Amino acid sequence: MENDAVQLIRAAADREDATEKHPVTPGSIVPAREALGELLLDLGRPAEALQEFEASQRKDPNRLRGYAGAARAAELSGDAAKAKRHYTMLVTLTAQADSQRAEITRAKEFLAKP
Repeated sequence: MENDAVQLIRAAADREDATEKHPVTPGSIVPAREALGELLLDLGRPAEALQEFEASQRKDPNRLRGYAGAARAAELSGDAAKAKRHYTMLVTLTAQADSQRAEITRAKEFLAKP
């Protein structure tokens, strides 16, 4: 069943990637490839999730959830350099934010470690 869900969302992400977005239309609320990354994280497959989050960022850049997901996936898969890069981008993206979001707090905690 879990592989069926991954296959369905992967197919949706592939279709979404193949569709041109008109420059004046809004982007996806949650890009399918980002949703696939979240599903893979939930399934304990962080290395695969990282690939999906990074692919999503190429088409839908500068998304808070995209950076947060990629950073968490990198951290869980043991890639500290990528985790640092994605957490840094998340903190940079939200530098002017007046928020206590868990993703921002986690990023700052990770980056504060020696």
